[in-house]
Amino acid sequence: MTNRHALARALREAGVPEAYYWIEGVHEPAPTPPDFVYLRTRPGGAGDGTTVWETGVYERGTHEPVATHTTEAEACTHLRTLLGA
Repeated sequence: MTNRHALARALREAGVPEAYYWIEGVHEPAPTPPDFVYLRTRPGGAGDGTTVWETGVYERGTHEPVATHTTEAEACTHLRTLLGA
């Protein structure tokens, strides 16, 4: 089990509405809600094949990054903070 799976379970148990968040590979609501906070991976940009974790807000059809993280655990903690859960 990944940190993302544990986060999704904790958010469900805390009663956070499922349309409020999107967690790559774990909780991807369909149809896509019009706005939500998200956690996803993206290439690190250093050209060395690394991946970074990104948390942000999706609004008006655009992903707006809030922060990048070096670990999945850090990203999960930040997403939970963004949701106030």
